[in-house]
Amino acid sequence: MTARPPRDGAPSDGASGRGRSPRSGRSPRPGRPTGTDGGRGSTGRTADTGRGERPRSSGSAAKSPAPRSGATARGGDPSRRAPRAKGSTSAAGSTGATGQRQTRGAARQTAPEPARNPRSRAGADRPRTSASTSSTRQGSARSPRPATDRAVVRRGAPSAPARTRLRTPRTVDGTPRGRRRPTRPRRTAALPDSSRRMQVLSVIALLVLTLFSGRLVYVQGFEAEALAADARTMRTDTVEIPAVRGEIVDVNGEVLATSVTRHHIIADPVAIATWKHSVDGTVLGGPTEAARLLAPVLGIPEAELAAMMDGERRYKRLKLDVPPETWDAVRALNIGGISAETFLKRTYPAGTTGGNLVGFVGNEGSGQAGLEASLDDLLAGSAGSTTYERGKKGHVIPSGEQSTVPAVPGSDVQVTTDTDLQWMAEARLAEQLEATGGTGGFVVVLDTRTQAVLALADSGSIDPNNPSGMGGTKSISNVFDPGSTAKIITMAAAIETGLATPTDQFEVPDRYTTANGQTFKDSHDHDVENLTLTGILAQSSNTGTLMVGQHIPKQVRHDYLTKFGFGQPTGIELAGESRGILADADDWDGRTEYAVMFGQSVSVTALQATSVFATMANGGVRTTPHLVAGTTAPDGEFVPSELPAPQQVVSEATADQVLKMMESAVTDGTGAKAAISGYRVAGKTGTAQTPDANGDLTNHLASFIGVAPVDAPRVAVGVFIENPKTSIYGGEVAAPVFADVTAFALQQLGVEPTGSAPDLYPTTW
Repeated sequence: MTARPPRDGAPSDGASGRGRSPRSGRSPRPGRPTGTDGGRGSTGRTADTGRGERPRSSGSAAKSPAPRSGATARGGDPSRRAPRAKGSTSAAGSTGATGQRQTRGAARQTAPEPARNPRSRAGADRPRTSASTSSTRQGSARSPRPATDRAVVRRGAPSAPARTRLRTPRTVDGTPRGRRRPTRPRRTAALPDSSRRMQVLSVIALLVLTLFSGRLVYVQGFEAEALAADARTMRTDTVEIPAVRGEIVDVNGEVLATSVTRHHIIADPVAIATWKHSVDGTVLGGPTEAARLLAPVLGIPEAELAAMMDGERRYKRLKLDVPPETWDAVRALNIGGISAETFLKRTYPAGTTGGNLVGFVGNEGSGQAGLEASLDDLLAGSAGSTTYERGKKGHVIPSGEQSTVPAVPGSDVQVTTDTDLQWMAEARLAEQLEATGGTGGFVVVLDTRTQAVLALADSGSIDPNNPSGMGGTKSISNVFDPGSTAKIITMAAAIETGLATPTDQFEVPDRYTTANGQTFKDSHDHDVENLTLTGILAQSSNTGTLMVGQHIPKQVRHDYLTKFGFGQPTGIELAGESRGILADADDWDGRTEYAVMFGQSVSVTALQATSVFATMANGGVRTTPHLVAGTTAPDGEFVPSELPAPQQVVSEATADQVLKMMESAVTDGTGAKAAISGYRVAGKTGTAQTPDANGDLTNHLASFIGVAPVDAPRVAVGVFIENPKTSIYGGEVAAPVFADVTAFALQQLGVEPTGSAPDLYPTTW
């Protein structure tokens, strides 16, 4: 919509009237004159520019009423109008009025929409300008902005854009008054340093908040459960509940090993320093008072106790291993900072009796030797635990999570030994070692029917209550040549294979040379003797044994040694058992293949050697030597030990014949000192060379192994004396111990004397 041309007679640019002035929101182009008088006007170029193009103007803006005089010439806030000059009238000069109307028209065209309210009083308090001020604006559509107006306009505030398009009003003659002046780009003032710092700090704060917010979302959304579990773990304590270790009892139920409750008395010096109590109205406390009360109970000097309880450490042991009665007395004193650690202590009521069998436990409660070590898993049981949530000071949180896994006690173990018989064997062995000057010895007592160990005595048995050394049982770990006690295997093989009978006759020299040129001799020089097979065994003749055994094939000799248990462990429930030494028959040299027939070039333990006699006394049936009769589970059920199936080594007839031949060795042979009044005894003496510290065969082992009673065998007993000084022969130093131990064993077992007369084979011819 274009602006209507002025009516005839209406004032033009230089006359006063209500003519509409063009919009003056833009600055004129530099270098181009504006207005009719060559000055700057708000409507662009004047009519005399010679250009007839029509500037684009908004129709609505052209129709807007002109603001009052004093409105800002620049297109800013229309409410900031200059005050009306005093003495100015509507009938001012045509040039001045026209200039004012043009200025007002420019202000109306550039004013934003909200500034159209003519009643706005902004700037009403400003001082009115003089007429000269008004005249300076004549012919200029955009006068310089007063200093007061520039101070009000905010820096960097963009000017309101023109929303309408206006057509430039024409002059009287119809020519356009001028183009709209382009808006001068506003310069943005640089921010002061303080504003820039605020922006930087705001960005940093925003980044930090974003980082924290992201971490919070991650923690709450993805790690909540894991962190909760970690926190629960940090405030959770687990206390182990030790399992009660099983007892070890003998065949009669006598306790050999048990566990008792003991306490360590503990002090917390920090807590004791603040502890107080009242005595007859007087408040006392601290380590000095605590020491005064504890000294007579613990048996520690008062000054020493006070020094122990002074300091900043939170844990000090005052006294170890006190019985429950002592802890009860300490607890009754009610001293703050005094506590106890409760533990189970292993005790051994029998002391050294059977100490080598029972063994002992270490500081951690695990078995270190003997049955304590070999049966540790069975005796130990399973420890339990208590888990609870604790507070800052270590106290249990009543409402926290608590759980308890009860401990499972260990099983009780019943052994086959008789404590009284064990004591007798150890005592008698010690006496004989002292009497003969021997350096050591062993006594083995077996039940011939089951080969249960009734006693297993070692010289120098340890006290499990105060162990020294590694412990162990020499009866199953030390090996030696069995000597003549192994001759009964050769006799059994000869009879079993049909090569000889107990009454076969032989002319026995004191020296004998085998087919391969190996010469052997008896223990003493003698003329040729007429001996039966029984006589050869009774007199313990090496040469006679070779004369019989040389007809047994080499491999068969090895097989019988193996059948009777040589070269293999017995399987007894003790750690450290040796299997002995028995080379393969193919590895035997020319001398070994003969020496093994009278107990040389082969090594056994005391238990292996005694087991051979128990097998012979059991009708040729070999059972497994064992020490554990059974176990009693925590529920009280007794479970007998499972043993391997017995093996028939030789026939019962052969075994009976050999047993009868051994009886002659006691009645008519080298074992006369093994006789027991009222009982028939069968046995065999033995003497073997053993190596010394340098490996030389300078030491000796004297032995006697026998069975009683012959008519109803119950026990097999082996006695072994190392390096006796009075005699090297088993019949002299070992047989007497056998007689005493065997007689006591028969009494313990309640075996009555048979009183039957022996029916012996002849020993000579």
